[in-house]
Amino acid sequence: MNKITIDRKLCKKCGICVEFCPVNVYTRELDGSPVISNEEKCIGCKLCELRCPDFAIKVEVNKDDNK
Repeated sequence: MNKITIDRKLCKKCGICVEFCPVNVYTRELDGSPVISNEEKCIGCKLCELRCPDFAIKVEVNKDDNK
C-alpha cells in the first residue's frame, strides 16, 4: 500500500488534492482540511503531491503494489 502524509503546518486547506484525486482517497473536514479516508485506494499517481501549491503532501509509492 502507498503511504500518504499531509503536513498540517503547510496545508492551507485549498482542496486541490481532493479534487485531483482520481480514486477519491481524500475527504474534507468541516473546516476544509483534507482527510486521508481511503489510503488503500491510492494508485500512486501523485497528482495530489504534484498539484499541491504548498508542498504539503508526500506520496511514497510502494513499487510492489503498483506493478
